Amino acid sequence: MKVLYALESIRTPWLDTVMAAITHLGEETVFMVAALFVFWCVSKRHGYYLLAVGFAGTVLNQFLKLLFRIPRPWVLDSDFTIVESARAQATGYSFPSGHSQNAIGTFGGIARFTRRKWVRAAAIVVAVLVPLSRMYLGVHTPLDVGVAAVIAVALVFALYPLMERSDSRHGVMGAVLAVMLALAAGYLLFVSLYPFPADVDAANLASGVENAWKLLGATVGMLVGWWLDVRFIHFDTRAVWYVQLIKLVGGLALLLGIRAALKAPLAAGPGAGAGGAGGRRSRRRGALRCDGAVRRGGVAHGVRAAVPCAGKAGVLSITGRLCGAY
Repeated sequence: MKVLYALESIRTPWLDTVMAAITHLGEETVFMVAALFVFWCVSKRHGYYLLAVGFAGTVLNQFLKLLFRIPRPWVLDSDFTIVESARAQATGYSFPSGHSQNAIGTFGGIARFTRRKWVRAAAIVVAVLVPLSRMYLGVHTPLDVGVAAVIAVALVFALYPLMERSDSRHGVMGAVLAVMLALAAGYLLFVSLYPFPADVDAANLASGVENAWKLLGATVGMLVGWWLDVRFIHFDTRAVWYVQLIKLVGGLALLLGIRAALKAPLAAGPGAGAGGAGGRRSRRRGALRCDGAVRRGGVAHGVRAAVPCAGKAGVLSITGRLCGAY
C-alpha cells in the first residue's frame, strides 16, 4: 500500500482528470476497436494475433479473479481513499487488473508487430500509463498490476511467433483457436462447477458467469469466421482510405446490429425476468434464497445455490451479448 499512498499524496483535480481519461484506454471497447481495425484494414494475421492475446488473457484474468477473490484496495485498507470518479467502474474483485492486462496486451501487441517507430513508441507509452493510472486512481494495487503485466507480456511474446506462421500454415491458426475454445469452455465449467466458499460475492460470481458465456461465444464466432474466410471469402485488407473507413464503420455497425437483434429473443428465454422492477424483486428474493441455502448447507450446497442464483437472472440476458461482446 506504500506505493498507493505515495500516489495518493500527489493527486490534484487536473491530474485526476488526466488519469481518468488514460484509464479508459484499457477498456474492452478500445481493445475490440483496435483489434478489428487491424484485422479489417491492416493485417488479418495481426488482427487474429491481437484477438488471441485479448481473449486468452481475459480467460486467465477472470479465472484468477474468482479463484483468489482479492478485494479492492480501499476494502483492504479502510484509511485509503480512491478518486471517486473511478469508483463506479471499479467493480468486481481486484486481482489481477483487467484494464492493465487489456492495455498491455493490446498496445504491447501492436508494439510487437508494427514496423513504424512512432507507432511502437506511442503504444508502449499507453501500455505503461494505463497500469499507472489504475494505481493512481486507487482501484488496483501494484500486485494486481504486476501480475496482469506478466500475463499480458507472456501472451504477447508467446503467441507472436505462432501467429506469424499462421498465414502459410492454416493448421497453426486452427490449433490456436482450438486451444482458445478449450480455455473458454474450461472457464465456463469452472464458474459452473467449482466449489466456491459460502462468502463468495454473488455479483462477482454472476459477472464471472457472464464473462464465461461472452468469451465462449466470441471464441466460437472467431473460429467460424476464420474457417469461412479460409474456405470461401479470402478478403483483402488492402484498399484506398475511404474503403477502409467504410469497412471499419460498416463492420462495427453490423456487429452492433447483430448484437441488438439477438438481445430480445435471447432475453425472452429462462431468466428473462432479470430486467425491470419485477426482475429486481425476483433477483432480491433469489439472493435471499441463495444466502439462506449457503448458510444451511455449507460450501457444497452453497455452490449449487450460489451459481444458479448468480447466473439465472443473468445468463440468458448475458448470451444476448455474445456477438461482438468481449
